[in-house]
Amino acid sequence: MSDKHAKHKSKYTADRMIPGAFEGETVTRRRFMTGTAHTAGGIAAAAFALPALGFALGPIFKKTPHTWQTVGPASSFSEDNYVPVVVTLTPGIGEAGTSTAYVRKFNPKIDTDPYDASTPYIAISSRCAHLGCPVRWVDAAERFICPCHGGVYDLLGKRVGGPPVRPLDRFYTRVEGESVQIGPRFSVNSELRRFSPRDPGEPLDGIGQYLYPSRPTERKL
Repeated sequence: MSDKHAKHKSKYTADRMIPGAFEGETVTRRRFMTGTAHTAGGIAAAAFALPALGFALGPIFKKTPHTWQTVGPASSFSEDNYVPVVVTLTPGIGEAGTSTAYVRKFNPKIDTDPYDASTPYIAISSRCAHLGCPVRWVDAAERFICPCHGGVYDLLGKRVGGPPVRPLDRFYTRVEGESVQIGPRFSVNSELRRFSPRDPGEPLDGIGQYLYPSRPTERKL
């Protein structure tokens, strides 16, 4: 047998001892069918994965308008106790888009953190920083208490017990005429340093602030 014939390979898969070969099948045909199957599988996977990925990532890049809401006259709020008010977090969906915020006047005796000095009123979110359950202000105990998993926060909204990973979120506030207005929500770490809004369960102390970065469309006022 010449070197030319020794180096020649049959075009049939059966002659090359390829597993799964059938009579008459060529290598070119097998490659074509394999590529077609992989392409079809990729398209099918993308048809399921891309909508799910878009649903998951869409809210991150959705720009939320920053609106201000009047929650009552300035005379309705004192320095030493919280008043519950209803705020709209997601417009256009009725009561499902509302929540409760607890508001009081800035008190220099207890609001000693420098981050609070620029706001005339303190407005604290009722959404627990553990899993998002609604907390309740208990005046007699001077505590915010979550009935779901035992989260407890002090007068400033800092965690003092239970599983929450950070203090309660807050809202920006301002005074327009004689009315108190609440603006966008923001999150705080244990030192009450301000961060763009985070979801429940996302810590903001130490490495947590880097593990859970801010959303691209969120900005501070």
